[in-house]
Amino acid sequence: MLFTTKWLSEIFPNYQGVISEKNEINSVTTDSRSKESNSLFIPIIGENFDGHDFAEQAIENGASGIIWDKGKKIPNSIPNDFPIFFVNDTLKALQDLATSYRDEINPIVIGVTGSNGKTTTKDLTAAVVKTNYRTHYTNGNFNNHIGLPLTILSMPRDTEALILEMGMSNFGEIDLLTKISRPDYAIITNIGESHIEFLGTREGISKAKLEIVNGLKENGILIVDGDEPLLENLNLSQQVIKNGFLETNDNVLSEVAITPTETGFNMSDGLRYRVPLLGKHHAKNASFAVTIGKLLKIAPEKSNDAFQKLELTGMRFELIKGINDVSIINDAYNASPTSMKASIEVVKQMDGFRQKVLILGDILELGSYSEVLHRSIADTIEAPITAVLTYGEHAKLIAKEVAEQGKIKECNHFTSKEALTEALHSYLTKDALLLFKASRGLKFETIIEAIQKLSEKN
Repeated sequence: MLFTTKWLSEIFPNYQGVISEKNEINSVTTDSRSKESNSLFIPIIGENFDGHDFAEQAIENGASGIIWDKGKKIPNSIPNDFPIFFVNDTLKALQDLATSYRDEINPIVIGVTGSNGKTTTKDLTAAVVKTNYRTHYTNGNFNNHIGLPLTILSMPRDTEALILEMGMSNFGEIDLLTKISRPDYAIITNIGESHIEFLGTREGISKAKLEIVNGLKENGILIVDGDEPLLENLNLSQQVIKNGFLETNDNVLSEVAITPTETGFNMSDGLRYRVPLLGKHHAKNASFAVTIGKLLKIAPEKSNDAFQKLELTGMRFELIKGINDVSIINDAYNASPTSMKASIEVVKQMDGFRQKVLILGDILELGSYSEVLHRSIADTIEAPITAVLTYGEHAKLIAKEVAEQGKIKECNHFTSKEALTEALHSYLTKDALLLFKASRGLKFETIIEAIQKLSEKN
């Protein structure tokens, strides 16, 4: 049980139907198709849909209460004794309910944002925190104005620590999320170029990410990428801890070593950590989790052990095997110029492969910066990379720049996924490593799936 309709009536006092302490709510959903008994259905109104139209379906699927826009007509089929709570705006009601429930449970709250690495950092932090605390955390990428409240409202009542990923594409979005969640600790993983189309400059991105402090508690602590100049001189009332490779950081990282299965690094606490992720940037992501662990009195040794049991959200530098035992890195969940360059650097550092092939697609939401930032990817592409294959309207600029620089002989752009998939057949060998990287909208996982089906046919 999350709460009862009686508790809901104290938050939303304008209601009809039978309200009782015995009428329990076990889950909250905005999807009328969700089959869950004793759920609370909150119909969201979008540009092309209205959740109120599906109220009867929600009740058939187990809803035992509904939040209702008071301006909408109630279907005659809904019984008079059915609990309906009237509000001015159902989306705001969802967010207000999340805040109230968060206050009711009162867990330690950790908020995570950043241009790149926030989901991985969330997963790493959850792995560490749950060694000592009953922990609930963002599932997948439920990190926006609807997903974050639903994450809070799926928190069991015995939750001791809540870890929330906060995504954004424009100003004001993190401000809303942090005020809903009221974090005790906040992490800004880095400042990249994601959403620069809407935010104008990296300075704008930094300003938007720093909105996370607007909801940070007065005695809260902010942990940031201390190597980022835009996060260097923060004049905040809350304590700031800086992690990074520069000697000026509070937690200095050094001696990074990348093997085919893990990244090892030292921290200035004198200990060495190992994380089953590949890349120097993951050393920094892991350091954020270690720092949170220390703040919560979790022994660093426990953090190291927790990393070995890491459960990651999919399609984030996921190393898998394909036909002919080819090695495939599925990093197709999303991309920014910073993360694409980081992934390429990791591929360059991985030993044991005769061929290293980059399959790169468009990086979206770069606006007027798109051409220069796509072309900048080529600066990272050099030996031991052996081939570059691109797909997408903007990614052709990567191929063009690589060809102009002349550092890689095999460089081709494709206008269809079918042609690209066909071209990949010659690289599907045991001694080859293939990196797939693009923005989510390109759906590069479909190319990987097509390759995997080849092995099923053989």
